[in-house]
Amino acid sequence: MHALSRNRRLLAVLALALGGVAVGLTEFAAMGLLPDIARGLLPQQYAVSSSDAVARAGWTITAYALGVVAGAPLIAALTARMPRKKLVLGLLVLFIVGTVASAIAPTFDLVLVARFVAALPHGAYFGAAGLLAAALLGPGNEARGFAAVLGGLTVSNLVGVPAVTRLGQAVGWRAAYLVIAGVFVLTLLAVLAVVPEVVAAVDASPAAELRSLRTSQVWLVAATGAVGLAGLFAVNTYLAPVTTDVAGLSAATVPWVLVAVGLGMTVGNALGGWLADRDLHRSMFVGFVAMIVSIAVFGLVASNPVGLFVGAFLVGATSLYLGPVVQARLITVAPGAQLMGAAMSQSAMNVANSLGAALGSVVIAAGFGYLAPAWVGVVLAILGLGLAVFSYATERRTRAAQPVALAG
Repeated sequence: MHALSRNRRLLAVLALALGGVAVGLTEFAAMGLLPDIARGLLPQQYAVSSSDAVARAGWTITAYALGVVAGAPLIAALTARMPRKKLVLGLLVLFIVGTVASAIAPTFDLVLVARFVAALPHGAYFGAAGLLAAALLGPGNEARGFAAVLGGLTVSNLVGVPAVTRLGQAVGWRAAYLVIAGVFVLTLLAVLAVVPEVVAAVDASPAAELRSLRTSQVWLVAATGAVGLAGLFAVNTYLAPVTTDVAGLSAATVPWVLVAVGLGMTVGNALGGWLADRDLHRSMFVGFVAMIVSIAVFGLVASNPVGLFVGAFLVGATSLYLGPVVQARLITVAPGAQLMGAAMSQSAMNVANSLGAALGSVVIAAGFGYLAPAWVGVVLAILGLGLAVFSYATERRTRAAQPVALAG
C-alpha cells in the first residue's frame, strides 16, 4: 500500500466516498419524499389526515435508524479480523439487496422491514471505509480520513438527495430507491477497481472489539452523539412539510431546501474533520453550542422562505461539523477496538436519527405543528452538550486518580 501513487490513493479515497454518497441517499431520501411515501403506502390514512399519514411514514426513517444501531456493533465484532476491502465489498452487497427490497416491497410493513435490513451495514461501512481512508491518508489524519468518507454523505445531501427527491416526486418514490441501488452498484465496481487491501489490526479480534463495550466512556460518548445529534433529525425529517405547509412554498422547492442542508453539511464536515485533528476537546464544545443556536434560529425563522433556507444551512453545517468530532472521540476512548469505535459513532448517529424522527412525530401528531420538532431539537442538543461536559469531567477525574491508585 505504501508504494501507491498519490493519484491512486486519491482515487481509492474517492471510491470510498462514493459509498458515502450512496449511504446518504438511502438514509436521507425518505426525508424529502415522506409525503409521497405516505400517499403511496398509506392512501386511506392520507386521505383522512395528511399530517397523521406523514407522521406514520416517518417510521420508515426510524426503522432505518434502528437497523444501523443493531447492525453496527454486531458486524464490527464479527468482522474484526476480516480484511477491510473484503468487508467493504460485502457491506455494499447487503446495501444493494436492502435498497432494492425497499423499492419493491408492496406494503408499508414490508417496507419497514426492508429499510431495517438496508441499514444493517451502514455503521460498519463508515467504520471500515473510514479506517481504510485514514490508512491511505497516513498517520495523524484519522479524523480527516473519516471526514473524507463522511464527505460523500454531505455531497449526497448537497446534490444527490435533492436530485432523487425531484425524481421521486416526478416518477415515484420507488424509482428513486432503484436509482440509489444503482449508485451502490457503481460504488462496488469502483472499490473493486481502485481500493487496495488493508489488513485488519494484528491484535484485532471479536473479543477485543466487544471488550470496548465494557468501557463506560464508549457508552457515554455514544450517548452524547445519540442525544445531541437527534436535534438535526428532529428538524431534517420534517423539512418537506415545513417547506410546503409552514413556509408556503411549492413541493418543487423541497429539493432546493435540501441543497441548503447539504451545502451546510459539506462545509461543516470539512471544518469539523480539520479542527478535530487539532483540538478535539474544544471542537466538541464549540460544535454543540453552535448547534443549539442554529436549531433555535431555524425554529424562529423557518416560516419565512429566506429564513427557511438560512436555518436549513445552519442546522446542516453545525450538525455535520460534529460528525467527525464524535467519531474521533469514540475512537480515542476505544483505542484497542477502532472498528467498534468507528461503528459505534454511526450507531449513535442513527439512534439520534430514530430519536429525533420519533419525537418529532409525537409533537406533530399531538397538534403542535411542523415547527415544534425544532424546539425538541434544541432541548436534545442542550442535553448532548451536558453529556459532553460530563464525559470530559469523568475522564479528567479518572486520570487524576490513577497516580494515587498506583502509589497506594
